[in-house]
Amino acid sequence: MLEILVYAIWTCFAVYSVWYLTLAKRYAPITRAEARALWHIHKQNSNCHTKKCKEIKRGGRIVGFECGCGYEHLQRRPMVGKGPASTVKLEDPECSAFDTLHTTYKSD
Repeated sequence: MLEILVYAIWTCFAVYSVWYLTLAKRYAPITRAEARALWHIHKQNSNCHTKKCKEIKRGGRIVGFECGCGYEHLQRRPMVGKGPASTVKLEDPECSAFDTLHTTYKSD
Protein backbone atom coordinates (compact mmCIF):
# COMPACT_ATOMS: atom_id res chain seq x y z
CA MET A 1 0.00 0.00 0.00
CA LEU A 2 2.83 2.38 0.85
CA GLU A 3 4.45 1.76 -2.56
CA ILE A 4 1.27 2.81 -4.36
CA LEU A 5 1.02 5.98 -2.30
CA VAL A 6 4.65 6.94 -2.99
CA TYR A 7 4.19 6.21 -6.71
CA ALA A 8 1.03 8.39 -6.80
CA ILE A 9 2.76 11.29 -5.02
CA TRP A 10 5.75 11.20 -7.40
CA THR A 11 3.41 11.04 -10.40
CA CYS A 12 1.48 14.06 -9.15
CA PHE A 13 4.74 15.92 -8.55
CA ALA A 14 5.97 15.11 -12.07
CA VAL A 15 2.70 16.22 -13.68
CA TYR A 16 2.67 19.44 -11.67
CA SER A 17 6.31 20.15 -12.60
CA VAL A 18 5.62 19.70 -16.30
CA TRP A 19 2.55 21.93 -16.07
CA TYR A 20 4.44 24.62 -14.18
CA LEU A 21 7.40 24.64 -16.55
CA THR A 22 5.40 24.61 -19.78
CA LEU A 23 1.89 25.97 -19.28
CA ALA A 24 1.91 28.27 -16.27
CA LYS A 25 2.03 31.90 -17.33
CA ARG A 26 2.42 35.29 -15.72
CA TYR A 27 1.38 38.74 -16.78
CA ALA A 28 3.97 40.69 -18.76
CA PRO A 29 3.84 44.49 -18.50
CA ILE A 30 3.42 46.54 -21.65
CA THR A 31 3.59 50.26 -22.26
CA ARG A 32 0.58 52.46 -22.89
CA ALA A 33 1.75 52.93 -26.51
CA GLU A 34 1.94 49.16 -27.04
CA ALA A 35 -1.55 48.68 -25.62
CA ARG A 36 -2.87 51.40 -27.91
CA ALA A 37 -1.14 49.88 -30.95
CA LEU A 38 -2.57 46.44 -30.14
CA TRP A 39 -6.02 48.00 -29.79
CA HIS A 40 -5.72 49.65 -33.21
CA ILE A 41 -4.64 46.32 -34.72
CA HIS A 42 -7.68 44.68 -33.11
CA LYS A 43 -9.95 47.36 -34.57
CA GLN A 44 -8.53 46.89 -38.07
CA ASN A 45 -8.59 43.08 -38.03
CA SER A 46 -12.08 42.69 -36.62
CA ASN A 47 -13.75 45.78 -38.13
CA CYS A 48 -14.53 46.98 -34.62
CA HIS A 49 -16.12 50.46 -34.53
CA THR A 50 -15.96 51.18 -30.80
CA LYS A 51 -14.14 54.24 -29.56
CA LYS A 52 -13.47 53.14 -25.99
CA CYS A 53 -10.54 51.17 -24.71
CA LYS A 54 -9.92 50.39 -21.05
CA GLU A 55 -6.46 49.51 -19.72
CA ILE A 56 -6.14 46.35 -17.63
CA LYS A 57 -3.68 46.69 -14.77
CA ARG A 58 -2.19 44.08 -12.49
CA GLY A 59 0.09 45.22 -9.69
CA GLY A 60 0.11 48.82 -10.93
CA ARG A 61 1.38 47.86 -14.40
CA ILE A 62 -0.52 47.78 -17.67
CA VAL A 63 -0.83 44.15 -18.85
CA GLY A 64 -3.51 44.50 -21.52
CA PHE A 65 -6.66 46.24 -22.63
CA GLU A 66 -10.39 45.68 -22.94
CA CYS A 67 -12.19 47.00 -25.98
CA GLY A 68 -15.70 48.42 -25.84
CA CYS A 69 -16.93 45.48 -27.94
CA GLY A 70 -15.89 43.03 -25.20
CA TYR A 71 -12.58 41.85 -26.68
CA GLU A 72 -9.90 41.47 -24.06
CA HIS A 73 -6.15 41.14 -24.62
CA LEU A 74 -3.80 40.15 -21.81
CA GLN A 75 -0.06 40.01 -22.40
CA ARG A 76 1.18 36.80 -20.81
CA ARG A 77 4.38 34.80 -21.03
CA PRO A 78 5.55 31.49 -19.59
CA MET A 79 6.81 31.45 -16.01
CA VAL A 80 10.00 29.75 -17.12
CA GLY A 81 11.51 30.57 -20.47
CA LYS A 82 14.37 32.06 -22.34
CA GLY A 83 15.13 35.74 -22.13
CA PRO A 84 15.03 38.00 -25.15
CA ALA A 85 17.35 37.19 -28.02
CA SER A 86 20.78 38.71 -27.77
CA THR A 87 21.66 41.56 -30.05
CA VAL A 88 23.93 41.03 -33.03
CA LYS A 89 27.43 42.38 -32.61
CA LEU A 90 28.60 45.01 -35.08
CA GLU A 91 31.86 43.11 -35.64
CA ASP A 92 29.90 40.44 -37.48
CA PRO A 93 30.92 40.55 -41.19
CA GLU A 94 27.32 40.19 -42.36
CA CYS A 95 26.22 43.20 -40.31
CA SER A 96 29.08 45.39 -41.47
CA ALA A 97 28.22 44.58 -45.10
CA PHE A 98 24.61 45.42 -44.39
CA ASP A 99 25.58 48.74 -42.79
CA THR A 100 27.74 49.78 -45.73
CA LEU A 101 25.03 48.94 -48.23
CA HIS A 102 22.35 51.00 -46.49
CA THR A 103 24.11 54.20 -45.50
CA THR A 104 22.98 57.61 -46.69
CA TYR A 105 26.48 59.01 -46.96
CA LYS A 106 29.66 58.00 -48.78
CA SER A 107 32.63 57.11 -46.64
CA ASP A 108 36.20 57.87 -47.70
